[in-house]
Amino acid sequence: MTMFPWWLVFLQGLAALILGIAFLAFPYRTLFLMVVFLGAYWFVTGIFSLVSLAKDRTNMGWKIIMAILGIIAGIVILVYPYYSTILLPALLVIFIAVWGLILGLTQLAASFTTKDWAMALIGILAIIFGLLILAEPFVTTAMLPYVLGFFGVFGGIIIMIYAFKLKPAKA
Repeated sequence: MTMFPWWLVFLQGLAALILGIAFLAFPYRTLFLMVVFLGAYWFVTGIFSLVSLAKDRTNMGWKIIMAILGIIAGIVILVYPYYSTILLPALLVIFIAVWGLILGLTQLAASFTTKDWAMALIGILAIIFGLLILAEPFVTTAMLPYVLGFFGVFGGIIIMIYAFKLKPAKA
């Protein structure tokens, strides 16, 4: 049993579906809007983190560092939204590529000790995936809104179907 009511899960799926449609219909405008929202979120969260130190001083050093970084990142994004719309997705794509390379190398290394050919295949595919992204990071970045749109539409539909399975049957 899930801890969320079925209708809340349905609304989550509906939101993902609407966002996915927006990414497919207006890919770069939607990406721009999402980056601006992210900047505003980081800015506001950073301020709230600093204010929360008045009540809770545990891990104060880390909270101050994270709050200041959030405020700075939020300000930079809000002051330079167009540059941020290009830079943030590009950094995300490069991060995913490096993550794929590390994951692939560790899977491949582990496959030699376990003698698991499936693990080796997954490792090789992850390495290829990471190298392809690193070879053309800006092309991958340009495709990112479409990938997000695809996952939003299909993921939203799947979540909404799942929500109806969570709905209790009326007696």
